[in-house]
Amino acid sequence: MTPLVLTRQGLRLGARLYPCAIGRGGRATDKREGDRATPVGTHRIIGMLYRPDRLPRPAPWAAPIGLRALWSDDPQDASYNAPVLAPHAASHERLRRADPLYDLILITDWNMFPARPGRGSAIFLHQWRRRGFPTEGCIALSRPDLLDLARRIAPGTPLRVPA
Repeated sequence: MTPLVLTRQGLRLGARLYPCAIGRGGRATDKREGDRATPVGTHRIIGMLYRPDRLPRPAPWAAPIGLRALWSDDPQDASYNAPVLAPHAASHERLRRADPLYDLILITDWNMFPARPGRGSAIFLHQWRRRGFPTEGCIALSRPDLLDLARRIAPGTPLRVPA
């Protein structure tokens, strides 16, 4: 399986290079919740979510983002760094956003199986606000590039983020 590799020029898949943005905090070898850094290491793409009201299914393995879809980002929550449904009392991020950033989400396995409290949550590949605009730790791409990437990868695709 061809890995995705984050380079200084962008996100590479084989010979294809996709311009991207990373976390405002740069790359981190010691990722922490709220540090706005993209974690260094080899991760895997384990899921794909999309907004069925905004775009067609980008790949057969993509799952729709439901109206109540959230992601827990509270280190004290038993569901930390996992999808949850509204209502959810602990701190969380809404996956069904008003803006287009999460119309398509590729989910990485960062800090999962098991999640370690405080090590960071929700490292996704998603649409950027605009070219070069940093994220909160995720990797962001243009919508056309994200859709193209979603069609080219499979569950388990490695994502390498070097220091």
